[in-house]
Amino acid sequence: MAEQVKPIIIIKKKKVHHGGHHGGAWKVAYADFVTAMMALFIVLWLVSSSEQVKKAVGGYFQDPSGTGKLAGSTMGGMGDALAVSKEDMKDLKARLEEALKQMPKFTEMKGQIELAITPEGLRIELLETEKGMFFESGSGVPTENGRVLLAKLASELAKIKNTLLIEGHTDARPFAGQSSYTNWELSTDRANAARRIIEEGGVGADQIVQVRGFANRRLRKPADATDPSNRRVTLIVQPMAIPAPPQSVEKPAGAHKAPEAHQASAAPKPAAH
Repeated sequence: MAEQVKPIIIIKKKKVHHGGHHGGAWKVAYADFVTAMMALFIVLWLVSSSEQVKKAVGGYFQDPSGTGKLAGSTMGGMGDALAVSKEDMKDLKARLEEALKQMPKFTEMKGQIELAITPEGLRIELLETEKGMFFESGSGVPTENGRVLLAKLASELAKIKNTLLIEGHTDARPFAGQSSYTNWELSTDRANAARRIIEEGGVGADQIVQVRGFANRRLRKPADATDPSNRRVTLIVQPMAIPAPPQSVEKPAGAHKAPEAHQASAAPKPAAH
């Protein structure tokens, strides 16, 4: 019997077209949708924000160059640094306190550092102990703690454009040493030593407008003139006035027609016949 021949089966597959990728049009539509949602959330945030934030955001669009007020603050941008106004002294105080807490020996020094807002500005006082916390006893030479603390303050104050006053104070004890070297010289030397460290830390020399030595003329505790805390160095950050963003002045409608009206009224009338 002849061998059975198996039939040859040919299968043809029909191509099915799925419409391609639509040229990426769906991506554009999706991006528009996401942008619209983001804009919606920004509007909802602005509606629920305080009046100060609303004004600050509006001021940015009126003055995008950056010379206006920053959002949520009256600290105006001046190059890479900030100008801190009187209203923002509390924010600066909080920022400095937070920075000082990061210092390794802050626990040891925290009782001798006082920050207070006064009519002059933000007052930073470094109060001495009986043994000398920030300066060697009876000397204008800073201790290691004094150098580290002043350098830390300088790194933060270098971020602003405000002017600084530096004061040196002593207690009422007569200076034991050379007859020509008194508490006046000691208080001034300590203020100057603080100035040098602060300038080395990045604060501009033009920011420091006064270095003053008061000896024992401004005691912190007048009732106890020999108390160690009367010996102190004080830094005062003076507030700055932040200029308002420039406002565009629009001429009233019809103002450009005034010369024509004036010329018409000055024209001679025809003679009567």
